[in-house]
Amino acid sequence: MAKKGSFPLTDWLETHWTTPAFSGWLLAVLALCFFGAATNTMAGWLYVLSGTILALLILGAVLSVRSLSQIQIRRRPLNPVSAGDDITVELIIENRTKSPKTLLQLWDLIPVVIEKPQNAAIEAIAPQGDYHWTYYLKTQQRGVYHWHDVQLRSGSPLGLFWCRRSQEVPAKAVVYPQILPLNHCPMIDTIGQEESDNRQSDRRFKAANEGVTKALRPYRYGDPMRMIHWRTSAKYDEFQVRELEMITGGEDIVICLDSSSSWIDDNFEQAVIVAASLYFYASRAQLNVKLWTAKTGVIHGNLMVLEALAAVNKEEEKEEKTLPKLPLIWITENYNSFEHLPLGSRWVLFAKEEDKIPNLVSQNLTGIVVNSKESLQTQLQKIPQ
Repeated sequence: MAKKGSFPLTDWLETHWTTPAFSGWLLAVLALCFFGAATNTMAGWLYVLSGTILALLILGAVLSVRSLSQIQIRRRPLNPVSAGDDITVELIIENRTKSPKTLLQLWDLIPVVIEKPQNAAIEAIAPQGDYHWTYYLKTQQRGVYHWHDVQLRSGSPLGLFWCRRSQEVPAKAVVYPQILPLNHCPMIDTIGQEESDNRQSDRRFKAANEGVTKALRPYRYGDPMRMIHWRTSAKYDEFQVRELEMITGGEDIVICLDSSSSWIDDNFEQAVIVAASLYFYASRAQLNVKLWTAKTGVIHGNLMVLEALAAVNKEEEKEEKTLPKLPLIWITENYNSFEHLPLGSRWVLFAKEEDKIPNLVSQNLTGIVVNSKESLQTQLQKIPQ
């Protein structure tokens, strides 16, 4: 990490070779003065003194470079966290030499969007030993963050020269969006009720003695006697069982985040929270729920959904041009996109203040218009319009 007020030349020397500290510059000036006085007075002891100081400077420069040799830095994998939680970062600095390493400075160059770079001072690392450095990063906003460089700096053992070296130690921090603890959500609950009605209709249809026969097959142990087709059984002289055509409803719910559109930044972050909260509420309700974004398409699975929502951005290029033909919960800032939604879909609209929202009830779609002045959790627990 470059020091504030440092010159480009000294910074380059420090990272590629070594650069004098203040005491090093002071001794260099003294050596030059003694050498100048020796040439004028021809006093041998002044030559000896200037030569001794010069040798001390050379020794300090060489030892400062050697003090950072054969030090290896490893990083433990970072566990994903939710926005607002702390990321635990652990680095292991290994001394692979048979002599101790002393007086080291360590910098982890994390992105400034998370926090300023973190540093630690290490007094000593034993021969063939290691040093564990653990620190915590506060997170405010979801995202996927990458950083690579860790810098070691030392002036050991004489403090006359500074040497700094970088090592590439990749890090990936995944910060999940906040998930609101919804006690109920009529927008999801009504879909669940519709699917429950469909399943009850299927059970009644299965229990019927008369219905649309899809096929006939030989009797297997455990088949109900009422499903035997007696006329065909008499013809073939063995029991034939009817298989009835099943009436199935849409059992999938797709939470769709309109990430290909332009958004106000605050609205988009709130929309990601809505998508995560609705997905996990539906998952807890044991509904077959999936997530759709412009970049990922339809995905499912808790970890995959969380990582996708952590990394999603507005104005993404569409990988899938068409929406799934299933009941959707469409989260958008553009009410003009409602005309493309399948029948039975819901919507969550983050309206811009300057927009005049038309009467959306006439479109046979229900939803929620999010008010930025009200609690997001309270609004998601309201009955949709």
